[in-house]
Amino acid sequence: ALIVVHLYGLAADLDKISSLCKKYGVALIEDAAESLGTLYRGKYTGTIGDYGIFSFNGNKIITTSGGGILISNRVDRIAKVRFWASQSRDPARHYQHSELGYNYRMSNVLAGIGRGQLKVLDRRIAKKKAIFEFYQEKLGHLEGLKMMPVNDWNEPNYWLSCCTLSSKVRPLAVMEALEAENIESRPIWKPMHLQPFFTKYDFVGDGIADQIFENGICLPSDTKMTEEDLDRVVRIMQRLWD
Repeated sequence: ALIVVHLYGLAADLDKISSLCKKYGVALIEDAAESLGTLYRGKYTGTIGDYGIFSFNGNKIITTSGGGILISNRVDRIAKVRFWASQSRDPARHYQHSELGYNYRMSNVLAGIGRGQLKVLDRRIAKKKAIFEFYQEKLGHLEGLKMMPVNDWNEPNYWLSCCTLSSKVRPLAVMEALEAENIESRPIWKPMHLQPFFTKYDFVGDGIADQIFENGICLPSDTKMTEEDLDRVVRIMQRLWD
């Protein structure tokens, strides 16, 4: 199987990827943990491949405080996953397990919270988009600063507003300036092949992920941020270019 990740609410270029998977008979799994509500050419991410995975962790665009969902058009495969997620309990009067199982079931209470939050998903996406566009307008002119690209196949959920820096102002300087004002920001996710655990495994790539990690930063993007909060972030950052 091939896992394609829709990062920061942006959709990957699925046409090219899915055509290759179909050509070689490889199952396509969409990691849509960060892209709930994102559209790729009019279709929701997570619904295009053979399987879609969504996260409802506390930092996602909607949350159940933890957990997530797996979706697929393959009813037989979903039934098998439900079986594994319910401790692989055989249909016997007593507790019997013929396969290794897991207790991955979401509680009814958390599921109810998630269903309630789905009703505000559109509002959350609109707010995330407004935050991204605010940063784009106020920071886009700064030398060497480039907000994450939104390609023509994309209608993102703008889960995080990210940018790369190619000037004398480096991501660490921005993070430290914001931290001094008690404002949290983060580096771009560290690529998997650079994680210590995976260094012993083969890797194929051309260095793009490394460059983005070295030059990228995730700006504050919480939907509870006010325009005053956003202005404060912008003013702190602009001072670094003065």
